[in-house]
Amino acid sequence: MNREYHKWFSHNLQRDMELLVFGHSGRAVLFFPTRMARFYDYENWGIIASLSHQLENGELQVFCVDSIDGESFYNDDVFPSVRIERHLQYEKYLLEEVMPLIYQKNDGNYVETAGCSMGAYHAINLAMKYPWLFRKAVGISGRYDLTDNIGDFRDLLNGFHNDKVYFNMPAQYLANLNDDKLLSEVRNMEIILAVGETDPFLNGNQHFSSLLWEKGIPNQFHTWESNAHRARYWRKMVPIYI
Repeated sequence: MNREYHKWFSHNLQRDMELLVFGHSGRAVLFFPTRMARFYDYENWGIIASLSHQLENGELQVFCVDSIDGESFYNDDVFPSVRIERHLQYEKYLLEEVMPLIYQKNDGNYVETAGCSMGAYHAINLAMKYPWLFRKAVGISGRYDLTDNIGDFRDLLNGFHNDKVYFNMPAQYLANLNDDKLLSEVRNMEIILAVGETDPFLNGNQHFSSLLWEKGIPNQFHTWESNAHRARYWRKMVPIYI
């Protein structure tokens, strides 16, 4: 299996950023790590190995990017407005630095986003905002409004709200999306949501799926036994949905 390590100084984030590429061709997958995790964790957890058949056969090429959640949404040392600004810098890094690498390494015309847990938020949010860039979006064990308080999972913006927060919470902005062109682009994507039947995010996933259908956006919604919010479940789910 082809494996590549890349590192460069990001002009958007003003720091070094790292990522791993697996596979040599096929559908390009922008794969986001879980909460506070790193670009190498999916490999360490055996999730990349669960995709070995597709990777070796040239069906998939996976780009495991790093996270800066500890500098954005989980950075309690700065005001929430600074957290969302840092997230938007991360978004620019993805669009202006990572996407060109994907286009350079992959000459296909199929890019999808995917992620587990917090990575699902990033995958779905980016795809909903820039649907013309992606053919598919996969959210596994995800949370699509980070301002909700759900059990032990707190509001990551501490009650703060502005337009930048609103337009980065898919469960909020999609409810009022009336841009026909943008809606048409979203409807052209394949969207898959998967979550455990006892996952604290189950209700949020059900709501988000229903919201998509209300906007005429087809999507697949799958529930798994138990909490399913662990690597041993993701090893089974990822090959099915990605």
